[in-house]
Amino acid sequence: MSHFDLTARRYKIQELTAKTLEESFWNDPQKAQVVIRQLNAIKDVVDSYDALQKALSSLDETQELLKEDFDEEIFELFELEYQEMEKNFADFEIKVLLSHEYDHSSAILELHPGAGGTESCDWADMLYRMYSRWAEKHEFKVSVLDYQPGDEAGIKSITFLVEGDMAYGYLKAEKGVHRLVRISPFDAGGRRHTSFASLDVMPQFNDEIEIEIKPEDLIVETKRASGAGGQHINKTDSAVRMVHKPTGLVATCQNGRSQHENREEALRVLKSRLYQKMIEEQEAKLAEIKGEVKANEWGSQIRSYVFHPYSMVKDHRTNHETSDVQGVMDGDLDGFIFAYLKTLIQ
Repeated sequence: MSHFDLTARRYKIQELTAKTLEESFWNDPQKAQVVIRQLNAIKDVVDSYDALQKALSSLDETQELLKEDFDEEIFELFELEYQEMEKNFADFEIKVLLSHEYDHSSAILELHPGAGGTESCDWADMLYRMYSRWAEKHEFKVSVLDYQPGDEAGIKSITFLVEGDMAYGYLKAEKGVHRLVRISPFDAGGRRHTSFASLDVMPQFNDEIEIEIKPEDLIVETKRASGAGGQHINKTDSAVRMVHKPTGLVATCQNGRSQHENREEALRVLKSRLYQKMIEEQEAKLAEIKGEVKANEWGSQIRSYVFHPYSMVKDHRTNHETSDVQGVMDGDLDGFIFAYLKTLIQ
């Protein structure tokens, strides 16, 4: 953490603390809780940094003592303190990696298969299972918002919500195109196939973000829900599809028990998409200023999953890789996620 970044965080703590002392602070309890959470998150990072600095100073002093007069008991204590500091530094690193705005939000994920018909639809289904397993390991809740089954197998598209603290902070590392190489179970000739699927990740919209959508800018359609979701799901026209006319963005929800529930959830998803679009436009402007060009095509996959002729999963952004393909497909993604997040602070 740079000195400038630390100083900025300390000033932010002072600013937020001053807000909590204002007479009108608790007039809006919801906004007040947002400020409290933000204040606590920043204080946690700064307090951890200060504790690490004290631990490092203590280790330096102990090291100097050992240089002057070596003592076995003091050396053992030094080793224990060093191991404790290593552990605390690893925890601190994670806090810094996940201390950006909206990292604490839940995440909305959307999977789309690429060209390739049944092969790609099946691959999208496998990825949905992988992220569901990852969420389960982290005790996050997964809810399907919209589901379109493939014609023969797999998924044509799926939108699902991963609820839990830091879900977006972790999963933003997974956004992009994922490539699979395997012997196709759908090919009678047993030939090797390459499939693609794209994953979009955005923070779940909440009332902390003020985004206004005018009623006249919306096209709202209802339809009969499809896919998994309980016995009630196919009985009424409860599924809701919203189109934002100015941007063309679409949100569909069918998991609720009523059209009203689905309408509210679809509006939240649409607002999240609008907010994500704003973020991407800002990032594109910054990239243009810096002279960076990022391809957005099937050939620019972020990760390859090779089942045949050898076993390997490799992230092309970080070069992090493993031969434990089955472990990855069962949700062991943290190594890839943290390798990518570390690139954001380098």
